[in-house]
Amino acid sequence: MQFPSPVSVKWIASFINAELVGNTTGEATGLNEIHSVRSGDIVFVDHPKYYDKCINSDASFIIINKKADVPEGKALLITDEPFEAYLKLVRHFRPFTASDKMVSDTAIIGEGSVIMPNVFVGNNVRIGKNCIIHPSVSIYDNCSIGNDVVIHSGCVIGGDAFYFNTKKNREVWFKKMESCGRVIIEDNVEIGSNCTIDRGVSGDTKIGKGSKLDNLIHIAHEVEVGRNCLIAAQVGIAGSTVLGDGVTIWGQAGLNKTLAIGNNAVILAKSGVGENIPDGKVYFGTPADEALKKQKELVWIRRIPEMWEKIKELTAAKQS
Repeated sequence: MQFPSPVSVKWIASFINAELVGNTTGEATGLNEIHSVRSGDIVFVDHPKYYDKCINSDASFIIINKKADVPEGKALLITDEPFEAYLKLVRHFRPFTASDKMVSDTAIIGEGSVIMPNVFVGNNVRIGKNCIIHPSVSIYDNCSIGNDVVIHSGCVIGGDAFYFNTKKNREVWFKKMESCGRVIIEDNVEIGSNCTIDRGVSGDTKIGKGSKLDNLIHIAHEVEVGRNCLIAAQVGIAGSTVLGDGVTIWGQAGLNKTLAIGNNAVILAKSGVGENIPDGKVYFGTPADEALKKQKELVWIRRIPEMWEKIKELTAAKQS
């Protein structure tokens, strides 16, 4: 999430009641998670395993629960509960605003776009020109939709990420990380019925220009779908996975989080993908592997009963 304008780190320290160490004159430009931080961003860390990674990341300001050496030009904001400090900043800069009508007065809808009955369009949503939004679609706050986009009935665009801060030493193990990211849908995208596309936790979920999604697809937080991708029904893609351009994913395939799927890769139906896929490769199976290799494995698996009978015959012959 980018702030509307740079914010003094002194003000932030005061706002979250943190001790400020290091660069006390800096200005923060945004708030992000560790995997997507940029210079000027604030990141939070509350586990020793990730202290060094966060302090030495591109983030300029680190909310942390322990004093540590701070690199030149950066600042630590030391507080007992970094996660609660993060939530306080999210609620301040991206507060929940209730809607009292189906299409918000702050939404911008381009010329020639058609909004069918029973469509919800939230606050600060942008919809481009010549779009068709079919009945019973919900578009949450701050989403951005390009030109010539078609979204079919029952879709939810911009729902919260399924993302939790987990600690088992407290009564409530899973505390929700409130989502302050967006969904960005580029031009000439078509999204089938009953798809769900979650907003980013702090960054953006993106559907690239010209991509086509079938029905009943789930796209998780901060997934990036490249240009001209084709995704068939009942596919699920976990958080922060990045699809290159021209990727094809056939029905009921599942992709793990934080993967990189290369340009023009093909994932065949019902595959379970847990590793990165290079450009132009065809993958199949669970766990997914190159399709030809996986198909050879299946041939051998089917021959096991035959081989077992042969072994029994040879064993019986030896014993006689």
